[in-house]
Amino acid sequence: MLALRRLNIETTKRAFSSSAVNATKVAVLGAAGGIGQPLSLLLKLNELVSHLSLYDIVNAPGVAADLSHINTHSKVTGYSPDNDGLKHAVTDATIIVIPAGVPRKPGMTRDDLFNTNAGIVKDLATAAAKYAPDAHLAVISNPVNSTVPIVSEIFKKHNVYNPKRIFGVTTLDIVRASRFVSELKDTDPKNENIVVVGGHSGVTIIPLISQSGSNFTDDELKALTHRIQFGGDEVVKAKAGTGSATLSMAFAASRFTNSLLRALKGETGVTEPAYVKSPLFESEGVEYFASKIELNREGVGKIHDLGSLSQYEKLLLEAALPELKKNIQKGIDFVHK
Repeated sequence: MLALRRLNIETTKRAFSSSAVNATKVAVLGAAGGIGQPLSLLLKLNELVSHLSLYDIVNAPGVAADLSHINTHSKVTGYSPDNDGLKHAVTDATIIVIPAGVPRKPGMTRDDLFNTNAGIVKDLATAAAKYAPDAHLAVISNPVNSTVPIVSEIFKKHNVYNPKRIFGVTTLDIVRASRFVSELKDTDPKNENIVVVGGHSGVTIIPLISQSGSNFTDDELKALTHRIQFGGDEVVKAKAGTGSATLSMAFAASRFTNSLLRALKGETGVTEPAYVKSPLFESEGVEYFASKIELNREGVGKIHDLGSLSQYEKLLLEAALPELKKNIQKGIDFVHK
């Protein structure tokens, strides 16, 4: 009987230990916003998340209370700025997703949002560097081309910088590309794996349609490329000033977060596009670049090269690089000015 009791105690200890190791806290900063709410809903449904931590300047506790009634196993907590809410929201987080910021309105570019969103991201990154230095950060706040360098510079200032753990989420460009191609070709968008590289704004978005396996006329190619590059404008105009691409962005961010969770749990062969510190064009002064990334337990694993490009895609790349360089420097200068 005593031996059996000891066995039960050891089994309980192992189960508790395993549970602790597998506990995964995901924090969403800006959780009450247009992207944050649907993203938080999707993450509540994700079985890899054990604790969903929500933060916003208003309404995050209400969003958390609402989501906590959904009958999935994850715990949901909500925090506001009061009582060190941001500190508590990010502490012990495995992944911090940052959709916080103001949305685009008609006529606005992502760069028009810079001054407001850059300040928001800087403050959130500072909290993450202080209270969750080992977390993986997935940055959604636009302009991503500049906000990712802002996060990186903040982490450098706090001596906790690890480029393998900071991502700009560009998955929406791939989601749009696969959908738009499928509409033209009358195919299942799930089977359209379109590679999109570069950055996450206008001409810095480079769809590598030549690698899709489909043929397009020159006019189709130009129209398709423009639609992928400026797909966000399509949504902003359709919403007539009331918002931007929130639902599709939430879907894309959920997909990226899920892929990162799977890789952090040890699954191999998980590949997603992301805007990260990259060697691909570093010699040309472009330190950050989006391409296919093989994710692993460290975060960024293998960074894939671009493969064979068409002449048209080489011209797109030529136009994108100087713009990316300016965007990156803008973010760096914001932190150090």
